[in-house]
Amino acid sequence: MNLCIDQGNSRTKVAIFADDGRLVNHFIYKAFFSNEVEKLCDLYSVENSILSSVVNIEPAVINVLHRRTNFFVVFDHNTPVPISNCYDTPYTLGQDRLAAAVGANYLQPDENLLIIDSGSAITYDFVSADNSYMGGNIAPGMKMRFVSLKNQTKKLPLVELGEKQLIPLFGKNTNDAILAGVVRGVKYEVEGYMRTLQKRVGHYTTFLTGGNASYIAANVRIPMRQERNLVLIGLNRILAYNIEKSGD
Repeated sequence: MNLCIDQGNSRTKVAIFADDGRLVNHFIYKAFFSNEVEKLCDLYSVENSILSSVVNIEPAVINVLHRRTNFFVVFDHNTPVPISNCYDTPYTLGQDRLAAAVGANYLQPDENLLIIDSGSAITYDFVSADNSYMGGNIAPGMKMRFVSLKNQTKKLPLVELGEKQLIPLFGKNTNDAILAGVVRGVKYEVEGYMRTLQKRVGHYTTFLTGGNASYIAANVRIPMRQERNLVLIGLNRILAYNIEKSGD
C-alpha cells in the first residue's frame, strides 16, 4: 500500500493507494500529526509514502514516515517526475500544480490537457500531448474574490457561496449582484481559457479539481472530467515513478 499526503495551508488531504494504483481510501484532516501517520500505517500496512507540503513539516511526521515505510519521498522541485517540466523556474512551481499535471497525464497520457484547480486560487495548467508540462496561470479563487470585494470597499457585504444556489444573470440586490459577478466571472474566465486553447491546439481534455470544482461544473456547459483526488493521484504516480527509478 502507498500513503500519499498533500499538506496545504488549511487542511491535509491523505490517500491510500493499492499497488495497482487503485484508490483504496482518502481522508481530510484539519490538523495532521505523527499519531495519525502511525494509525494509517497500522490500519493499511503501508509500505511506501510520499509527502507534499506548502507549510513547515512537523519533524515527528517525517520521522514516522522514515521509520514505518520502506520507501519515502518528500516531494519538492528536485524530485524526478514522469513528465517533462518546462517551467522556467521549477523551484517556484507549486507542488500541487505539478502533481495535478502528473495525475491528469497518468489518467490520460499522450494528449493535450488543461488542468483547472479551483481552490483558494484558481490555477490553469497545460500539459502537451508529448507529455510536457508547459506552464500555467494563477487567478484569485472564488472566496478570495468575495473577501476582496468586502475588504477593498466601504459598503459591500461579504457574500458566501451556499449549497445549490441559483446564480442569476444579473442581480436585483447587492448580495445577488456580488454572487453573480463572482461566480459568472469565474464561469466566463474558465470558458475563455477552454475556447482559446481549443483554437490553439485543437483537441484536448479538461480536468477539473479543487474545493470549488462543483460550482464550475454546474455553471460551465463545456465537457470536463471532474476528479476530486487529482493531486493525490499525481503524488501516487510520482511515488511509483521514483520507486521504479530506484531499481534501475
